[in-house]
Amino acid sequence: MHNNYCNPEPLKAFYHTFGCKLNFAETSTIASMLEDKGIRRANPGEVPDIVIVNTCSVTELADKKCRQTIRAFSRKWKDAAIVVTGCYVQLKPDEVAALPGVEIVAGIDRKLKLAGYVEQWLNERTRMMMLTPAKDIREFNPSCSRGDRTRWFLKVQDGCDYFCSYCTIPMARGRSRSGSVMSVVEKAKEAAEAGAKEIVITGVNIGDFGNGSDESFFDLIKELDKVEGIDRYRISSIEPNLLTDEIIEWVASSRAFMPHFHIPLQCGDDEVLKLMRRHYDTALFRHRIEKIKEVLPDAFIGVDLIVGARGETEERFINSLDFVSSLPISRLHVFPYSERPGTRALEIPHVVSQQDKHERVRKMLEVSDRKLTEFASKYNGTVRKVLVEHSSKDGFMWGFTDNYLKVKLPADTTLANTIVDVRIGDYSNEEVEGNIMS
Repeated sequence: MHNNYCNPEPLKAFYHTFGCKLNFAETSTIASMLEDKGIRRANPGEVPDIVIVNTCSVTELADKKCRQTIRAFSRKWKDAAIVVTGCYVQLKPDEVAALPGVEIVAGIDRKLKLAGYVEQWLNERTRMMMLTPAKDIREFNPSCSRGDRTRWFLKVQDGCDYFCSYCTIPMARGRSRSGSVMSVVEKAKEAAEAGAKEIVITGVNIGDFGNGSDESFFDLIKELDKVEGIDRYRISSIEPNLLTDEIIEWVASSRAFMPHFHIPLQCGDDEVLKLMRRHYDTALFRHRIEKIKEVLPDAFIGVDLIVGARGETEERFINSLDFVSSLPISRLHVFPYSERPGTRALEIPHVVSQQDKHERVRKMLEVSDRKLTEFASKYNGTVRKVLVEHSSKDGFMWGFTDNYLKVKLPADTTLANTIVDVRIGDYSNEEVEGNIMS
């Protein structure tokens, strides 16, 4: 097996990422590190020598998708060495190691050292490298790398100290930790020098940046706003109790922070929020949303929601549905609750049936579709600034407005990674038509 490594041609790697923006940021960093060692990214249609799979384990379905994908890669590329890392590995390393074609298994703590492990394995190629995940992850290194699109991802924090009753992230990612403001700002400056126009600030619980030090997330974003060359920042998912009024008001007057927020609600019923061990109630959440709309009326607000959690009776679900429907938000990201071994949620009575979960997801998605249609339709005929993505297909390119409307544009590759004025048109299929202003 793997006799193609004798080939003097440069080795080729294929990357597949599951899960959150943080995972995509880390995959991009891994790719850059492997490129430094002469292993280039495989082009479409090429047969890779190495397959890197960065996994997620937020639900049982996520685990299943990871297993299915790894098996599919093993069948498709029989001679490729499969390297698996991420949260699924951190929680179930032996299960991953038993999958066909897997040659390197590396937990979260080894993820950004993968390039060295791959190099070592290629030199030896005698046995699987089983890198047992550490139980206490403390190391943190900020990174900033470009994703598959135009946006760059700046990793400012990792881990979580919240231990919500349904969540395995603290077990998979470890305790909250972050870099210094100075070290993170340096990464943003490097990205600017490499041509970055837009940066997404990522982490597991980014609002917890600076925990244990005299620095804060607010300190960080104020310094990032000063970095020359970066025209846009987006704050990825931030907990409502950590998204303060002070931060919201500052974003409204900042140079480069976009009117775009992604805030996890998880449930719109206070009793369920208590069972989930969340750090806020619906009153605080509503206040945050209304504050955003007060100072940033055009802001796009995405909201995460779990339906069918243990303890979510029919009455509590209706409360959640009514609460979400009443909020001036732009879109819901809806997930059916998934049982996770080792979580406190398993002690909560009242289990929601799969049938009821599916029906509740359907109802929430109807709300989401209505919200997004209403939000996008408001801007028909207006002119907004759009950062044009690199990729094009079938004569079209895409980009995003400052307030995160996905815009379809006639292809013009000279506009890639530039910000242009676009007149917004009709909305359909989660995107709006756009006409570039001359």
